[in-house]
Amino acid sequence: MRSPGDGRPLPPRGGDGLRSGGAPAHQVPYAGQPGAPTHKLPAPPPSDPPRAGSRVYGRERSGNRPMRPLRSRDREPDSTAPRSPRRRLSGKTVLKILAGLLVVLLVAAVGLFFWIDSRITGIEGVLDDYEGRPADTPGTNWLLVGSDSRKGLTAAQRRKLATGRAVGQRTDSMMLLHIPDTGDKPSLVSLPRDSAVSIPGKGRDKLNASYNGGPKLLVRTVETVTGVHIDHYMEIGFAGFVNIVDAIGGVEINVRAAVDDPKAGLKLKKGTQVLNGSQALGYVRTRKGGALPDFERTKRQRQFLGAVVKKAASPGVLINPFQSIPLAMSATDAVAVDDGTGAFDLLSLGLAMGDSPVTTVVPFGGTERLANGGEAIKWDRTKALALFGALKEDKPIPKDILDN
Repeated sequence: MRSPGDGRPLPPRGGDGLRSGGAPAHQVPYAGQPGAPTHKLPAPPPSDPPRAGSRVYGRERSGNRPMRPLRSRDREPDSTAPRSPRRRLSGKTVLKILAGLLVVLLVAAVGLFFWIDSRITGIEGVLDDYEGRPADTPGTNWLLVGSDSRKGLTAAQRRKLATGRAVGQRTDSMMLLHIPDTGDKPSLVSLPRDSAVSIPGKGRDKLNASYNGGPKLLVRTVETVTGVHIDHYMEIGFAGFVNIVDAIGGVEINVRAAVDDPKAGLKLKKGTQVLNGSQALGYVRTRKGGALPDFERTKRQRQFLGAVVKKAASPGVLINPFQSIPLAMSATDAVAVDDGTGAFDLLSLGLAMGDSPVTTVVPFGGTERLANGGEAIKWDRTKALALFGALKEDKPIPKDILDN
């Protein structure tokens, strides 16, 4: 069979071809061919128009047949549809969170404060009253003492630090710190240990000899020769000094001249450098350098003490638990104070030292030959009285004394 118009044969349809037995199948002629039916077939019933948005897998459907609902993964994303807003914390919730964090920090700070206070070593009776003691004056006065105690050092550490084998302890450095009530800068005054002074009940001798009678006699001697009432006492030994410096990762110091002192176990080049604990101990102990070694030594001690406290009070150390906690442990293990001094007083001391105090040394006026044959430093009486008079009156140290 051929298609009308072009005469090409059409493929056979189901039922075409020969029937069983070879009889030809009945064929319906196409329209326009002879014998084709002339009547028209009825039109199919009109279907319902497709519903708007009716779509199955991307194709629209027609008719009344119910449609299966689309799953969310089958729907096409609509970039223009508004996104549901993220849930935000209310102001009240944020305030509650901040308040909770503040409470935690306060509890931790209070706990740390009492923990430090419980570790402080107090020396009983250091500041006991006695007849003729100077009256209390404005401001706060600290007597800071560095002793040559080897307590806490092993034999190997003594060799490394070149501290020798001396037993007992003596004062290696003494400073008087005055914190004014006026808000002015604190004053830090070095008291040379070889100063000639009158020790109550002992006669004329070097200042550090008064420590043979213990901290109590030392405080009484300082109060007697200066006329300044001491409010707090603190001392630190060799081991404690080394541990504190190491706990804060060393201290940066400008070494003004190269130092080579085997007796102090010290060898340093000139210039700014970071000193560890053992180097720092040698630096504040050495008597090398300068025309007046003892005064150069007291100057280095004041310089280093200020640098240590400044770094210890820096935010980088205080907020770092890996430094602040070892520092607190080292400091409380290293220092001994009068039995009336607590953690709050030590905090005030640290803040004062971090305020870059004005530093000086007691003016001297030559030397004095002692009865035991030794030679000691003789203070300039007039200038010394002016210096200590300013501290007693809570006034700044006179400029001419600072320039001495």
